[in-house]
Amino acid sequence: MAAALHVSNGDGTDLPGTGLAPRVLYWRDVLHEGPVPAVGPEELRQIRAAFLAGANADDRAEGADMFAERDRILEANRDGEYVLWFEADLYDQLQIIQILARLADLGVPAQRITLICIGEHPGIARFGGLGQLTAEQLRELPTTNACARLTPAALQLATHAWAAFRAPTPDGLRAIAGNRSSELRFLGEAFDRLSREYPATRDGLSLTERRILAAVADGAAEAGTAFVRAAARETRPYLGDTWCFAMMDRMAQAPIPLLHAEPANRPVDRGTGLSLTRAGARVLAGGADHVALNGIDRWVGGVHLRGHHVPWRWDDGTETITRPAEDPQTRGDSP
Repeated sequence: MAAALHVSNGDGTDLPGTGLAPRVLYWRDVLHEGPVPAVGPEELRQIRAAFLAGANADDRAEGADMFAERDRILEANRDGEYVLWFEADLYDQLQIIQILARLADLGVPAQRITLICIGEHPGIARFGGLGQLTAEQLRELPTTNACARLTPAALQLATHAWAAFRAPTPDGLRAIAGNRSSELRFLGEAFDRLSREYPATRDGLSLTERRILAAVADGAAEAGTAFVRAAARETRPYLGDTWCFAMMDRMAQAPIPLLHAEPANRPVDRGTGLSLTRAGARVLAGGADHVALNGIDRWVGGVHLRGHHVPWRWDDGTETITRPAEDPQTRGDSP
């Protein structure tokens, strides 16, 4: 049998230094951003590479060829063991289900897959990821309850979650969010957080957008400060600064801007000055709807949200994605 292939979310984790992982495959893709439709592996690689290149993201080096090589390495080990090292946040949970769904397609038995996944660590008050751990601390994880050999039921749950995430409607997200699995113990929480990125019924903002505006309203005068304050409100921070700044930029460049950025002639970065516009203050207060004012063109997995009216909204009252009875365009008059 081939030696175990260790798979992790990024090379910031010192797995080679543990002596446990002679072969490491790093899985790099920000699946919570951009299109992830239900297409075949080759087409998905092309779609993801094109999106990352167009977004001018830190991940842009992951072109279609690099995604293909990543997938080739994963498949080449199909007769061996797999050890997955990941974290509890949304970024990692989406990568986990992508990998597990692919392994299921390859016919890899669940008992040959081990998942090591943590959301906290003793002695670290604000756990941010495996990259915070020393090689010695990483070496200890396989002996803790963070380590689980997968069951067929867990592998099936992952494939269902991957399909629900990539579907053209969000109808399957709630079932995954409500699932409780001892092996995939953070998956339900991650899908709940994903669902809150749909525009809300009350203001048309995603949860991240609302937290950014609230941070600016509370005195965060620079984009870097607003990013830190918004991230501090996350139970499990998952959004990198590049993607957060891009979100700020969209709100500043909208037809009716919610943010004023200074200087205005360049993309938002850490030092960009920010302030709420009059429209931004009104939307944050629930007096106007961001989507009705400015429209939306955003993918959440396989769902493409676009236009000034979208059929799905997050409802804070029921804590579910719903089809709103009221047309929020009635709250979309220019402030």
